[in-house]
Amino acid sequence: MRIPFTSYQFADPGYFLLLLLLPIVYFLWKRFSKKQNPAYTLSTTLGIERVKLSRKARLMPYLKYLGYIAGGFIIIALARPQDTAINEAIDAEGIDIVLSLDISPSMDAEDLKPSRLEAAKEVAVNFIKGRPSDRIGLVIFAGESFTQCPATIDHNVLIQQLESLHSNLLVKSTAIGMGLASAVNNLRHLSGKSKVVILMTDGVNEGGTISPETALEIAQLYGIRVYTIGVGATGDTFMPVTDENGNIISRQKMPVMIDEAILTKIANGTGGKYYRATDNGSLQKIYNEIDQLEKSKIESNSLVQYKDCYRPFLFTGLVLLLLQSLLSLTYFRSVTE
Repeated sequence: MRIPFTSYQFADPGYFLLLLLLPIVYFLWKRFSKKQNPAYTLSTTLGIERVKLSRKARLMPYLKYLGYIAGGFIIIALARPQDTAINEAIDAEGIDIVLSLDISPSMDAEDLKPSRLEAAKEVAVNFIKGRPSDRIGLVIFAGESFTQCPATIDHNVLIQQLESLHSNLLVKSTAIGMGLASAVNNLRHLSGKSKVVILMTDGVNEGGTISPETALEIAQLYGIRVYTIGVGATGDTFMPVTDENGNIISRQKMPVMIDEAILTKIANGTGGKYYRATDNGSLQKIYNEIDQLEKSKIESNSLVQYKDCYRPFLFTGLVLLLLQSLLSLTYFRSVTE
């Protein structure tokens, strides 16, 4: 029997039926005590009405209640009050993910708002926050590649590294093969049940020491699934032109060129999928779809633990009984005799 609005319950609530005996005991005590007390017949009580009762005499009727209260505590102890604690163990079949992000200067194009790179960072942060049980890492690439953050469960550090990114950190160019190869290298020794690369770029492969085709073969060798995202609107877009201090001095029109053929080949060859993000909304939808396709398997097992709490009630009951006996034999002895 559980106590409402608390974590307590009684293992043997049937003992509460013994509470019905308390009024019966009280009734029998009243009946037999009257028979045992001597009776005196007086012609008048005027002589004793002015006699004040002593404190002992006034308190004496309450002595018997200690026994009833003690009996109540002992009955509660017999019902075995318990505190329940629920320990929830979560078994998560984590997925190891590496985000491989193009940070070449063209990612500053403004067809996504406020820019391709800033939009990519925003949706990536939301993606990371939604996958607390997965190890996630970050690789950046342009003309070369660099591991910005190895796959980790410490997502706060990862998000800090992601939010600090800007273009021009690496050699200018777009080396898709290098970006993929570095991501695969981060994943190949990890023990996750599933290993995934999300590769985003807005350009055409322009070099690097590892070609996209070679990186694809390496990903296939290690059983790594790759989702590729081509980011950029169709047609032309505006690209900010900055001075040596990073200040925007003008904007120039430039064509959007994405190597969709190689991105599709990489995705299809690894069991992934190629996406095209032409605006902020479509980019968010792409990440949402990948999030659903690569959901972690989480199983929750609840273990209920019981802690017996009868000892304080039993101790209180026994102390009250002992106190009643001691008072009867000491303080109230002259009254009861």
